[in-house]
Amino acid sequence: MSASGGTKAIVAALAANLSIAVAKFVAFLFSGSSSMLAESVHSLADSGNQGLLLLGGKRAQREATPQHPFGYGRERYIYAFLVSIVLFSVGGMFAVYEGYEKIKHPHAIEAWYWPVGVLVFAIIAEAFSFRTAIRESNETRGNRSWTEFVRRAKAPELPVVLLEDLGALVGLILALGGVGLALATGNGVWDGIGTLCIGILLIVIAIVLAAETKSLLLGESAGIEDVEKIKASVVDGDTVTRIIHMRTLHLGPEELLVAAKIAVRHDETAAEVADAINAAENRIREAVPIARVIYLEPDIYDAESAANGTNPGTETGADPATGAGTGAGAAPLTGTGTGTDAAPAAGASTDKATGAGEGPSTKDSGH
Repeated sequence: MSASGGTKAIVAALAANLSIAVAKFVAFLFSGSSSMLAESVHSLADSGNQGLLLLGGKRAQREATPQHPFGYGRERYIYAFLVSIVLFSVGGMFAVYEGYEKIKHPHAIEAWYWPVGVLVFAIIAEAFSFRTAIRESNETRGNRSWTEFVRRAKAPELPVVLLEDLGALVGLILALGGVGLALATGNGVWDGIGTLCIGILLIVIAIVLAAETKSLLLGESAGIEDVEKIKASVVDGDTVTRIIHMRTLHLGPEELLVAAKIAVRHDETAAEVADAINAAENRIREAVPIARVIYLEPDIYDAESAANGTNPGTETGADPATGAGTGAGAAPLTGTGTGTDAAPAAGASTDKATGAGEGPSTKDSGH
């Protein structure tokens, strides 16, 4: 996992949650507080979360195989999704159940100093973990708001840790409030209410994380800034005159696929077109280093045909995020050049990862 994967933040959160989970469970045994039991399960679930994130980062580093020619980068998305669905949901539903039972059958809190002392310790430890996650996130967040960072980040680890730590801090405050009110009033129902609120909080965070990681699993395009850099890098104004249409796809947090149909001059030789494609690939990688798989298909652009909607590269209804053409006659780009309209001068290439023969004029960057 790269530095942008937030390894330091994950390890800090793991260390904090393991120590807090043990302390909370001891406090539950001495006090009988359901908030303490719910919070100990919460911290244990969080520890499992961090373990899954570290495992996903490790497995994502495996080399590409013939069966998985684009590598295993998306394993990080899968494990982040498991965090949101399994562990957060289990922790949240358990806390809701415990809260309901405590409200239905309340009992006084014993040895009050145990839960209060542990909660204060836990708040300090979680605040340290949260501070570490914020500092690492600031290195990649740029000028984006925190909401936008969580929604747009391509590496899932930091958003997961941020939401975990935020949920943990809010949950600890809720637990402290429930225990405090139960001690002040002598009514254990308040402890149950605090536990119920913790469960609802965890379920809400699980839903948010599930929605964001599902989008990454489905496949997201490059960010707007990277798309603009790629567009500016492709056209050289000499052999490559324009982008007819383009699509991008994240194969993992740090690996981007770029597929584009580009317009070249009709009088260029096959060698000149091949040199122009190689140069365009180099410019793309310099501008956007994570663009590791690049497919460029040359074509002859016809303005009159494009205006009539009959040109193979017509940009009618182009996607504003990626510049991908969706109009009639646009050849679908999935990483292979299969268009029958491609200029035959550029020759055919072979996919290095699978050994499969590509269509005319397709360039594969390989892994």
